[in-house]
Amino acid sequence: MSEVVVDRFSRSRLLFGEDFARLQSAKILICGCGGVGGAAIEALYRSGAVSLSVIDCDRFEITNQNRQLGSEHVGELKCEVFARKFKGVIPIVARIDEEFLSKFDLAQFDFVIDAIDDVGAKIALALRCSEAGVGFVSSMGGAKRLDPAKIEIRSIWQTQGDPLARKIRYELRKHGFAGDFDVVCSSEPPRVKSMGSFMGVTASFGLFIASYVVRKLISKQA
Repeated sequence: MSEVVVDRFSRSRLLFGEDFARLQSAKILICGCGGVGGAAIEALYRSGAVSLSVIDCDRFEITNQNRQLGSEHVGELKCEVFARKFKGVIPIVARIDEEFLSKFDLAQFDFVIDAIDDVGAKIALALRCSEAGVGFVSSMGGAKRLDPAKIEIRSIWQTQGDPLARKIRYELRKHGFAGDFDVVCSSEPPRVKSMGSFMGVTASFGLFIASYVVRKLISKQA
């Protein structure tokens, strides 16, 4: 019998078996370390996906504390908080836009996660990932909702009840994008017009994303 390794990933090894090595070696980029991205970082790293690079230029604010992991560190850069918490996580302090992406090598990653809020940045990232042939998943609107049971993974062209997804589709068509990628979205209509948010939903978006990426990586579909 092989010796059982007892460490922080013991339970992950039991679940993933021979696929665990593939998960550990996969290079993943998480764009955005807020309510959705932070939960994805936590779930991925704790599952054994330790080769993470995380991009964010923002600092934690007190209003983040209703939903964002790490937000007790008010005033600190979000990506650096996660890098300090998890050994080996690479923090990249940058604002994601077309200029940044034109100089950044996305092809070095096995999977890219979009957990940013800015529509222009989301479009630029989706287009560049498509060009690079990199595995990609994008978070749609998680704010303004209360019911995590309404969360789904769908094609960007097939969401329902998500105003952000509609904007993304409109912009993709303007850019002549004829490809496809999956998104995490909710069919629950927004409850308010302001940016109210509930961790039960935003964190669930991040956990859905983490599960999606892990399943793609271990099934060699990235």
